[in-house]
Amino acid sequence: VQLQASGGGLVQAGASLRLSCAASGRTMSTYAMGWFRQAPGKEREFVAAVSRFGTRSFADSVKGRFTISRDGARSTVQLQMNSLKPEDTAVYYCVAADYRLGSTVDDYDYWGQGTLVTVSS
Repeated sequence: VQLQASGGGLVQAGASLRLSCAASGRTMSTYAMGWFRQAPGKEREFVAAVSRFGTRSFADSVKGRFTISRDGARSTVQLQMNSLKPEDTAVYYCVAADYRLGSTVDDYDYWGQGTLVTVSS
């Protein structure tokens, strides 16, 4: 499975941004798709994920501000980010998992190349 993320950029605090990720290859086997992020000098952290059945999981830091959707037919996942804060600045990675909807790095089998989101204050 190959993942291609897009949609990053520079925005001001309070603005919205939408990230998209397209999966190719053996996509029918993926159970969950989602996003992680890594800020400079910090560890990679879970943001959100959605299973093929529509179950969603969010990090506490983004609940109520971010939403995630998945189009199974097109093997795409989108992350709608609203009310962005400077602390949301990070490289965002699209991920996919074969077997579970988890929140740790080890839960995910496939990783995209990352897209940079910068939120200015």
